[in-house]
Amino acid sequence: MLSRSSLRLPTLAAALVFTALGCAEFSFTGAGRATLTYTEDANAAYNEALDAFKARNWEDARVLFLEVKKLFGYSRYARLAELRLADIDFEQSKFSDAVAQYRDFVQNHRADRDVEYARYRISKSLFNDIEDSFILPPAEERDQATTAEAYRDLRNFLSDFPQSRYTPDARYMHDVVLQRLCRHELYIARFYLRTDEFEATLARIDYALAKYPGSGLDSEALVLKGETLLKMKKDAEARAVFEKVVAEYATPFTETARKYLLLLGAPKADAPPAKKDVPAGGAGAAPSKDAR
Repeated sequence: MLSRSSLRLPTLAAALVFTALGCAEFSFTGAGRATLTYTEDANAAYNEALDAFKARNWEDARVLFLEVKKLFGYSRYARLAELRLADIDFEQSKFSDAVAQYRDFVQNHRADRDVEYARYRISKSLFNDIEDSFILPPAEERDQATTAEAYRDLRNFLSDFPQSRYTPDARYMHDVVLQRLCRHELYIARFYLRTDEFEATLARIDYALAKYPGSGLDSEALVLKGETLLKMKKDAEARAVFEKVVAEYATPFTETARKYLLLLGAPKADAPPAKKDVPAGGAGAAPSKDAR
């Protein structure tokens, strides 16, 4: 059912007549004379819907934007109405519905200048849809499907629109989800370490370092790798990892790596070279003809 405000709209009433007649413009006379063009009607209807949107009257705004789409489907205002309908879902925290509508817009209007906005809002919706609550387990222990999807969308957005006005916010969200995904990998690595599955631990750490560079967790991951190597009795390899942390990073884990190096002590001197075989006849024997 149409809202009361929409039923009072003279522009929508005129638009219905215009649509039925298929005219380029519709004129009528009454108390005064007015000429209503298709674009002007669409603009007026869109602005009324936008007023309801700004007032956060979501249901009225939804009805009015749907009317704009129906009555002025060949105008730019119909495309703007599509975006505002997605925005309504976004503002009501219906992020999955918002993502679907923004993606429909991108798919149906690839050349539209607002594709950039729709792509940004897809990423923003996915980011906001990542559950964070004290009731739930820690973030790194939960399923990361939505986080991974947000990461892919944000990475693609930053690549496709490097100069976008939305870049600062997109970069912030990208860094948050990147760190979250890397921390999830380290959580799994620690689980393997607790169960003495050392090879699986190292594989997970190396995967995290390769897959999520720039997460800010490199030094933490490397210290964990060094600890794993120590448990595997691979002191020399562990030392090399800890030395890398001390040399290249300035984080709280740098101090941890330094303490491990102190515990390991100075590296062992190289073993003396193996003795050469003594010629037959003793050390003072003359060399054979073949050796002359």
